[in-house]
Amino acid sequence: MDKRINVPSKQVSWRWILQMAWRDTRKSKSRLLLFISSIIIGIAALVAINSFSDNLQHDINNQAKELLGADLELASNDSSFSYSGIEKLEYKVSYENSFASMVFFPKNQESRLVDVRSLEGDFPYYGKIETEPATAEASFRDGAPKALVDQSVMIQYNAQVGDSIRIGNVLFKIEGALISSPSQSMGATLVAPAVYIPMSYLKQTGLVKRGSRVYYRRFYQFIDPPKSFNIDDQIWEDSDTLRQQKISSETIRERKESTGETFNDLADFLNLVAFVALLLGCVGVASAVHIYIKEKIRLVAILRCLGASGRDAFFIYLTQISILGLIGSILGALAGTLIQTVLPEVFAEFLPVEVTIALSWTSILGGVLTGLFMAVLFALSSLISIRKASPLITLRGIEDQTKRKKDKAQWLIYASILVFVVGFAFIQIGSIADSLVFTVFIVLAFGFLALVAKSCMWIVKKFFPASWSYVWRQSLANLYRPNNQTLVLISSIGLGTALITTLYFIQTLLINEVEITTNEDRPNMMVFDIQNHQVETISSLTKEKGLPVLQSVPIVTMRLESVNGITHEQVLNDTSINLRSGIFRREWRVTYRDSLIDSEELVSGSLRPEIDQSLQEIVPLVSLEDDYVKRNKLKLGDTLVWNVQGIPVSTILGSTRDIDWNRVQTNFLALFPTGVLESAPQFHVLITRVRSIEEGALFQRDIVKAYPNVSVIDIGLILNTLDDILDKISFVIRFMALFSIITGLLVLISSVILSKFQRIKESVLLRTMGGSKRQILTINSLEYFFLGSLASLSGILLAMLGSWGLAYYSFNSTFVPNLLPVLAIYSIITGLTIIIGLINSRGIVSKPPLEVLRNEIQ
Repeated sequence: MDKRINVPSKQVSWRWILQMAWRDTRKSKSRLLLFISSIIIGIAALVAINSFSDNLQHDINNQAKELLGADLELASNDSSFSYSGIEKLEYKVSYENSFASMVFFPKNQESRLVDVRSLEGDFPYYGKIETEPATAEASFRDGAPKALVDQSVMIQYNAQVGDSIRIGNVLFKIEGALISSPSQSMGATLVAPAVYIPMSYLKQTGLVKRGSRVYYRRFYQFIDPPKSFNIDDQIWEDSDTLRQQKISSETIRERKESTGETFNDLADFLNLVAFVALLLGCVGVASAVHIYIKEKIRLVAILRCLGASGRDAFFIYLTQISILGLIGSILGALAGTLIQTVLPEVFAEFLPVEVTIALSWTSILGGVLTGLFMAVLFALSSLISIRKASPLITLRGIEDQTKRKKDKAQWLIYASILVFVVGFAFIQIGSIADSLVFTVFIVLAFGFLALVAKSCMWIVKKFFPASWSYVWRQSLANLYRPNNQTLVLISSIGLGTALITTLYFIQTLLINEVEITTNEDRPNMMVFDIQNHQVETISSLTKEKGLPVLQSVPIVTMRLESVNGITHEQVLNDTSINLRSGIFRREWRVTYRDSLIDSEELVSGSLRPEIDQSLQEIVPLVSLEDDYVKRNKLKLGDTLVWNVQGIPVSTILGSTRDIDWNRVQTNFLALFPTGVLESAPQFHVLITRVRSIEEGALFQRDIVKAYPNVSVIDIGLILNTLDDILDKISFVIRFMALFSIITGLLVLISSVILSKFQRIKESVLLRTMGGSKRQILTINSLEYFFLGSLASLSGILLAMLGSWGLAYYSFNSTFVPNLLPVLAIYSIITGLTIIIGLINSRGIVSKPPLEVLRNEIQ
């Protein structure tokens, strides 16, 4: 403090308050730097993520036309479908017929399953089919047998532009590499990448015959539609008709909404990261100001002795904190704006649009205001005590907290903090229920950590080991003596550990949820679309190649006609019927057998009925997946009538099964018994396992050459592709979690560094009384070891409870913690606490006591 202090007598002088705040800041730069750093990191994460999300949504809105490529897309499995809702409009139309098929590369004698898309017309009307070279998008339509082949397939099979590719009976020239196109999803290209051909050659391929599974799309561009016409309103008006005719539709607005919904999980995770980072910043602010004010309380008492009121002192530090909070918020907003320029590159593999980098003023302004409000609000809980600081502290040295009543304003601040946390959580998460649950968890976490700290202090004081050595007694006594830092450090470090560890557990859970693993005895090759007369010969060919026939499964396609006599039309017309219409709209692919396979487990009922000789006819029992039955409110004994290629087949729901969908084999929602579907139109799937890539390539080549209608999926190739994608997803999740981890570590570091000012006097006294450097360092090491261990273990326990709750209620998964990361987190947090504590102590033990007192005690 400056020696010349002119204290105003009655009225608050803001000029004097600003001068005092500035003078105090100059002498406390290092301590206030840690306070401001918590704000910078938290606001940087918030602004970066919100700016990126705003830009992504803005680009999705602007590029929705290019994503769809037309004003309207209609699709059906029936080539003769029609829609009367646009008959009065003038429009252009393009046609696309798509189906899965094997293609053959004569250059290297290899084959691959692809999604053949025969195209006729000028689609896309908006945007373009992106190719390399760029002119191939137009030149492949010039009337010659040319094709656009997915870029990944060309790389995989070392194909070049100008090479040939055989599709069915036609040899096509590869005109260009297909990079991207409207209506192409990343998930679909994993199994069957796209290959475009002119529709004029579709019939010549010989692949589309009666019974072939072809998906027919039509793309419309409206020419000068009336201003009163709105295609979304028209589709909504005709939605029942479209559903009954089994026609799916998509408009530009629907594509925009569906694309945005696709990134809801990504947005939720990013919002969670931003919220956790900011909350950790709040913890850092609160703990830093708490320790900082405890250090300054003696100076406040001196001001009170000189005539300043408690209100004057309060406004000095409130002004100081507000200005620093504003500076930290602005710096954080600038840092976040810079960081958001990196995020489009991080997410480039997963985004359907090219994200532009632009200033999001709403995110920047919101970040600055949030940071300022956060700094003031979380600092007030400690600042409020300044108003009633007693001048007697100048004599006593410390304030007697036990005799002072709780300030009523303190409860108002705590309530405001709760409202802030709930409100901000709602803004980021979007669910008031989840926001309340999260806030309750935070409050309970603070309560638990405070209980741990208080219990630790009581236990150590009650059962103090008087017979232990002096160093151990001194370090343990520091946990409960006046000016102890037990409550502050355990609360701040413990909550930081809990949030960081929870984020780590959840990111691991998310990664594990999408991991697909395989081992040496799992199948990796699937042959499908096998006709009845081809089953024996293909099985024999497989065995001749020395490959096992792991499964040979018949598949019948059908639709559900009625449930207990209730049809789809009745469900649509009567809202009181407790049935979902989706069970009637789906196309069911089922198989038939009388036993379960290793990926199934019977939950209820039985597969076969007990035969009663008195019955004239036995209705077959069908088995459905247990979870599907529960979701659709079905029950055992329900009568299900199926439409099998125009023939009704009546069944009874006789059992439910639990199915492991992660197993690489054929799994079915519905399972029929034998003796019912054998004569129905069907195709077969054969599953085998190859021992090497070369063996798999030869097997695919021989199958496709002998049976052009049959398709082969290399599951191993798909798994390898998924592994690459999952590696990228893992990187993205860990990259984003880094924001919160850095903020949490900063909270830890700042809490421990600021806590050194609580121990300066004790350490100086010990040195004055003859304490050695080694003794002081050992005392401090043990104290920080106890504090770090208690805080980290408490935080890890909270993280386990929180992660279990999130896994069970939000992700419908099972949480099983890995002990190795738990031990690593405990070691890192505790180790950092000890190391930083020792670094703090170096300045005390390496200098004379008087110099330390002059430099540190203001």
